Amino acid sequence: MALRSGALVLIGTGLLVLSAKVNLPLPLVPMTLQTLVVLLIGAAFGSRLGAVTVAAYLAEGALGLPVFAGPAAGIAALTGPTAGYLFGFVAAAAIVGWVAERGFDRSVLTLFVAMAIGHLVILGCGFGWLAFGLQFGVGTAWAVGVAPFIAASLVKNALGAVLLPAFRRLTDRRS
Repeated sequence: MALRSGALVLIGTGLLVLSAKVNLPLPLVPMTLQTLVVLLIGAAFGSRLGAVTVAAYLAEGALGLPVFAGPAAGIAALTGPTAGYLFGFVAAAAIVGWVAERGFDRSVLTLFVAMAIGHLVILGCGFGWLAFGLQFGVGTAWAVGVAPFIAASLVKNALGAVLLPAFRRLTDRRS
């Protein structure tokens, strides 16, 4: 069990690194595929292992490995404009995992809702950090930290809600 969990953490952190490198630079916070991967990790791994996987990813970055979007690494990335989102990833993975453990991952519609909740957590944490932690104010935090990500979040929710059940069907056939 520990070997399987360790392998899943390594796979999950690897996917997070790759998803961070697919990014669209925006003012302050880049748009990446990370939120999709975070939510898929939560839904597929469950609340505990999902949160541990994302926390391991943050630890890799804190240790100086170049795992974050762009060339960012180290403690500076965990205290700068993206910090709220990065820490929100852990909470979102845990929450989506918890909801998935209760059966919300068994249909496209309920998984979409679970992932929407995860996105709200991530965007809420990012917004809060920008608005109050870094004192950009509510208007600026909304304009640069939430509004540009709403449409992409809906697309990622739909993609994740279709991908996870399809992947499970594929793997179930092979077992």
